[in-house]
Amino acid sequence: MVSAYPARGRTAWILAQRPPRPAAPDPNVPHGVFLERERLVSGAVADSGVVLLTNRECPWRCLMCDLWKDTTRRSVPEGAIPRQVEFAVRTWSDSGTLPVQVKLYNSSSFFDPAAIPPADYAPVARRIAFARHVVVESHPLLVGDRARVLRDLLSGSLEVALGLETAHPEVLAKLNKKFDLAQFARAAEFLAAERIAMRAFILVNPPFLDERSGLEWTVKSAEFAFSCGATAVTLIPTRTGNGAMERLRESGEFVPPTLAMLEAAQRAVLALGRGRVFADTWALEPFSACPRCFAARRERLETVNRTQREVPPVRCAVCGGS
Repeated sequence: MVSAYPARGRTAWILAQRPPRPAAPDPNVPHGVFLERERLVSGAVADSGVVLLTNRECPWRCLMCDLWKDTTRRSVPEGAIPRQVEFAVRTWSDSGTLPVQVKLYNSSSFFDPAAIPPADYAPVARRIAFARHVVVESHPLLVGDRARVLRDLLSGSLEVALGLETAHPEVLAKLNKKFDLAQFARAAEFLAAERIAMRAFILVNPPFLDERSGLEWTVKSAEFAFSCGATAVTLIPTRTGNGAMERLRESGEFVPPTLAMLEAAQRAVLALGRGRVFADTWALEPFSACPRCFAARRERLETVNRTQREVPPVRCAVCGGS
């Protein structure tokens, strides 16, 4: 098999595969605001408010990422991020729910000063002073003093979500994230020393693995994340949609995961008993081949997310639950 993915010049290749970029979004309005229910480390299930912040694209060009589609062309001006957070808080207030936990996700790294101006940390913290716990996301190499600064400004506790993706060393290198497992572990060690919680994002069946080894490495990756101190892992089925992943699928180097594989990954990682396990259920439809049982199977994944207990699989007379 001839690889579509080059050994050199990977960033340029990834950029060349991209489809046309949408119009630049309004920097004063978040890309998304919603509420979900999440099981906290305490065991309680509480309202969690999610803000998908609009900001500049991440400086890394990860192989599987399509989040660049919703980013600005340049850094947002100081004050734009607090305005976006205020928009989210008004939305929640209008719905009658101020969430216990707030997730500030931003298609990049919260601690990248080109994405989130550090001068905005304090006004953001004031606007979400009602939250008992705040989660932000970051590339491991950007974890440092700015995390400590944000922690000290918040009324509640802080958690940082790190995109581990996989603990398979060769595959991790090919994902173009430009960190290794030792660097991930050092970032986790810093967070633990600063009393900042950590969760990890893990891909289910990233490119360059078949279905059998993909499931095996999902479990190994979760074990690695938990060994580094993660209190939770989120299992994300690897998606197409950025051009590069379509090319790898055509060359046979990427096999998209199925809904059954996500179910198996959630079950296997939960069985480790090391921490909370969340299956990402956003835009799951492409991973299902059976519209008859899809809604019930998605609800089952979300039930396991909330209860952290295995429940009987959905039986389907049409597809057999495959």
